[in-house]
Amino acid sequence: MNMDPFRTLVRTEGVRLYRDLPWRRTHDPYEIWLSEVMLQQTQVARVETRWAEWLDRFPSVFALAEAGTAEVLAAWQGMGYNRRALALKAAAEEVVRTYDGVFPTGVKELTALPGIGPATAQGIRSFAFDLPGVYLETNVRTVLLHHLFPDVPSVPDKELVPLVRATCPDGGACVLENALGGGDAHGLMGASGGNDAHGLMGGSADGGARDGASGPVRCDARGGKGGVGRVPARGVVSSGVRGEARGEARDEARDEVNPFATPQDAQDTPRAWYYAMLDYGAYLKKTVPNPSRRAKAYTRQSRFEGSRRQKRAEIVRQLLDAQMHGEGRDLASLVTSLNALEQAAGRSAVERDLVSSILEDLAREGFCREQGGVWRIA
Repeated sequence: MNMDPFRTLVRTEGVRLYRDLPWRRTHDPYEIWLSEVMLQQTQVARVETRWAEWLDRFPSVFALAEAGTAEVLAAWQGMGYNRRALALKAAAEEVVRTYDGVFPTGVKELTALPGIGPATAQGIRSFAFDLPGVYLETNVRTVLLHHLFPDVPSVPDKELVPLVRATCPDGGACVLENALGGGDAHGLMGASGGNDAHGLMGGSADGGARDGASGPVRCDARGGKGGVGRVPARGVVSSGVRGEARGEARDEARDEVNPFATPQDAQDTPRAWYYAMLDYGAYLKKTVPNPSRRAKAYTRQSRFEGSRRQKRAEIVRQLLDAQMHGEGRDLASLVTSLNALEQAAGRSAVERDLVSSILEDLAREGFCREQGGVWRIA
């Protein structure tokens, strides 16, 4: 199947619909990873504010790794599942401990980190390192279903994955050098995207390397190299696992070179392609009946109000509030406060055993601990 007409359409729509989001102005893997996790359950407008606030509080992967559990949970409140905050901290600790703060580029290594699945891993690879791969999330599904599976119900991901792979451009040697900084681990620090036609149509607006450093490179239309400027990364350091990271990216690029699309021009990179897919998919969901609901993987989230999830979130919130005052909460006081909330909402009282069960779950997951009958954030 010739996918060029489809790819041309998506790229054109991507330029027209481009969203200038703050995490698109960086190649820093820590900042991009954070945006990928936040966007899993929260509207873009809210993430724009909370992403910046988080980076003010935890400006690097090192700062997040060193932060206390209570501080991380407090910063995450209002952003969905609290377990994602714990996974962020645990993954940051692993990146610092195992990789000296330098994010790995391989799918295997990234998905071994807590809370990072295949889609998040490829988001980091594509948006931080411009490496090709399968990035299958809801907006990407929307575009594929709308154009390639019109009116087909219950489409499984196994039918979408080959199409995602076949339409993602192979960056070839030049994209690999971009990820590796032209043979220097400084490349893992990422290049400044500047205003390069919204990141879709070329390299940095500032074409010169700064401070005489050898920056990441990007192919020009003749297959040559054009230097781009770099900005300091929050999530990586310039020293560390240079050889290992270079080997991972080279092996992965060599293994994956065949399944991917041939770039249409020098600006047709994995990073630019997936931005176009995301923006076009978001537009389609607003203008046509949401095609992603025809995916077999689509599930409607259960009601939050009155659910066990809501009670979990409220218990975490109350324990955080108590900890801010140097206090803890016992089981009886938690039951009383939860009952007051439930009754105010017109729901039945909460059983003591239910609250105890939730606390045990939270303790097992690393949220809190009990000592002498008093519960506190771990």
